[in-house]
Amino acid sequence: MKNFFYLTFVVLMTAGLYSCGNQALADNQSSDSIQNAETITEPIEENLPNPTESEETKVKITTSYGEIVVKLYNETAQHRDNFIKLADSGFFNNTLFHRVIQNFMIQGGDPSSIGASAGTMLGNGGPGYTIPAEFMPEKYFHKKGALAAAREGDQVNPKKASSGSQFYIVQGQVFTDSIINLMESYYRKTFTSAQREAYRTIGGAPHLDGEYTVFGEVISGMEVIEKIAAQPVDRNARPLKDIPMQVERIK
Repeated sequence: MKNFFYLTFVVLMTAGLYSCGNQALADNQSSDSIQNAETITEPIEENLPNPTESEETKVKITTSYGEIVVKLYNETAQHRDNFIKLADSGFFNNTLFHRVIQNFMIQGGDPSSIGASAGTMLGNGGPGYTIPAEFMPEKYFHKKGALAAAREGDQVNPKKASSGSQFYIVQGQVFTDSIINLMESYYRKTFTSAQREAYRTIGGAPHLDGEYTVFGEVISGMEVIEKIAAQPVDRNARPLKDIPMQVERIK
């Protein structure tokens, strides 16, 4: 019975991601911006780095709670190159972590969050384009510390294209084997042994696998994410005290 109620909580949480109009998990762009956007990324500049597998690009996210360092996966090259481009251009600077759900994730990257007054609904902004999904759930999944791209919900985004700028970092929670089994049945997924091991030890958000593109992971500063996730929020999950960020590639 306990497992049933626990799974019900997870299902309801997931339903909430898709039932808020433009506020799907990391729901990012307004209907207007979607109409004006192509469902492919805009051209990436040719002078971006082309790192080898052993030279994964690292990016530092600085907040008032400390620094978070993430590495970007080379195999999700379109998301990697776009994130580098935005970081190098200063696009993310002074944007907020505008959506925070403890034991789930922290989300940011909405340019309309810069200077937004208290109580303003955020999560609809972006650069005017989306990025094709690069799903690799058996290798890159929603373990604790995963860096993933937000997106619009399936009804308006059947190809599950990613937001051009909004991203989230998974805090997640630990799940028992029995709950993982129930998730497999409910979501019609089959988790690998590596996924199961991660979700029952360090934790994560397994129900998101194969739905959102994971394109990097935290390599330091997980304690900063824990602090941000614990902040008081309003009814829209926006922190009551703004949490701006500065983002830069580590060269």
